[in-house]
Amino acid sequence: MSFYKRVMTGVAAAALALTATFTAAQAQTSKVDEIRARGTLRIAGILNEDPYFNKDPRTGEWRGFVVEMGKDMAAVLGVNLEVVESSWANSILDVQSNKVDLAFALTALPTRALSVSFSAPTYYNSFTIISPKPELGGLTWAQLNDPKFTIAVDLGSAQDQITKAYLPKANILRFKTRDEAILAVQTGKADAIINTVFNSMVMTKKNTGIGEVFVPTPILSSPSVIGINYETDEVWKSFVSAWADFNRRVGNNQTWILMGLEPFGITLDDLPAGFDING
Repeated sequence: MSFYKRVMTGVAAAALALTATFTAAQAQTSKVDEIRARGTLRIAGILNEDPYFNKDPRTGEWRGFVVEMGKDMAAVLGVNLEVVESSWANSILDVQSNKVDLAFALTALPTRALSVSFSAPTYYNSFTIISPKPELGGLTWAQLNDPKFTIAVDLGSAQDQITKAYLPKANILRFKTRDEAILAVQTGKADAIINTVFNSMVMTKKNTGIGEVFVPTPILSSPSVIGINYETDEVWKSFVSAWADFNRRVGNNQTWILMGLEPFGITLDDLPAGFDING
């Protein structure tokens, strides 16, 4: 075979390969197309997680600031919102298995990034302690890192990770559920419970005798992100991040968060000093 024929044969083979690749890419339905064809955006919803989510057992309707965020994103896509009942732990699995399209309100832990892709931050959250003991107010994380303090936490949560990183010397009681951790404080078995600021503010309204919200220093602020399946296309990932970034910057996310706190009589002025929703 002449040099010219060899070159032309190679060019033809490359062209065929390129055409096959392009055809396969065309055949692959994008996530946005999938959602629009279905007519719903599916997000993971957690029961009894005010101010993020809550489901009315009588009507089946969901409320909470994450639900408002989901409604807005669905409206941008021209579809309805579908909230799929899940849990904090299962929401990541639900994203991986494509049971839901997105999981909102995830703390951006590095270990979670091994399982799902993260969007740009929707808002920033801080870790607090709740205690009926005023003397714990104003303490630093370093001062709380002492065996004389007994801290309750729900096992495997983002706040559990905080205890491992910042309170390795403290006496940590780990419980399967948050309600058990709350009960430990109410009954005097623990001095305090750790949680994120929004949960903490609502917990003090719903649970008598649990105490006040304190923000140890330095303030530990973490981005709250949306979990996205790694296998989805880049257009979808880019859209979700653009939505999160835009609504954080223009203040919509803060408005929705305050709407979620309003039923509990919590306003922006009630949030701990030094805490900034927008980071």
